[in-house]
Amino acid sequence: MIEMIEPSMLIILGLVALAAGFIDAVAGGGGMLTVPALLSIGLPPHIALGTNKLAATFASSTAAWTYYKKQLFSPAFWRMSFVATLIGAISGTLVVDLISTAWLEKVLPLIILTVAIYTIWHPHPKGNSHRLPTPCKKLTKKQWIQGTTLGFYDGVAGPGTGAFWTVSNMALYRLDILMASGLSKAMNFTSNLTSLVTFAILGHINFALGLTMGVCLMLGAYIGAHSAIRFGAKFIRPVFVTVVIVLAVKLAWQAWL
Repeated sequence: MIEMIEPSMLIILGLVALAAGFIDAVAGGGGMLTVPALLSIGLPPHIALGTNKLAATFASSTAAWTYYKKQLFSPAFWRMSFVATLIGAISGTLVVDLISTAWLEKVLPLIILTVAIYTIWHPHPKGNSHRLPTPCKKLTKKQWIQGTTLGFYDGVAGPGTGAFWTVSNMALYRLDILMASGLSKAMNFTSNLTSLVTFAILGHINFALGLTMGVCLMLGAYIGAHSAIRFGAKFIRPVFVTVVIVLAVKLAWQAWL
């Protein structure tokens, strides 16, 4: 509970959330920072995941709204992705509720580390189009597969979902990194909110701690989204790679040494 957390630890968690919000808005992957932070203060894995969803929803909503206002995301065009992501997120959250705490404690750090390593070594696709793809049955199929898969993963674990969205958007739709990031934030917000409601119904959220971190995430997301839009790919790519490398080393140290 939050009453048992020292003020100094709350300040540290707030700073972690601020950095994570910035990272998530710029390149995705903020959860690779916040989930380990919540686990490190002794929260049970299910509570850590649920609390992270509450905080992450603040960040993703801020970033998604910023990209929308800058006309870098069109909700109507991606409506099938919304539906698919919602279904996937509900399914994933219900599945993780069935997993034992002991097993989740062992597996969660490995999932985060695997995501970090994959993000570093997987070649970044070269999306180069600032236009939306042509509507067709193939596009709809891609949206359903992408939405349900990434929505499910976000419901089960979450860390790295934004990065996966950005990379897959560029690979599937040939969008440039700015358009891909706009779509990524909107879909990430969809799965975060859906998973948050499900976690709340299941009683797996520390609301006081989640709201505290959420405010810091929101501020970080606001700064990050505006920085990404202003400076573009030249700013996004180095931040993305640097953050993932640092997080991968940090998680490896904690897990194995």
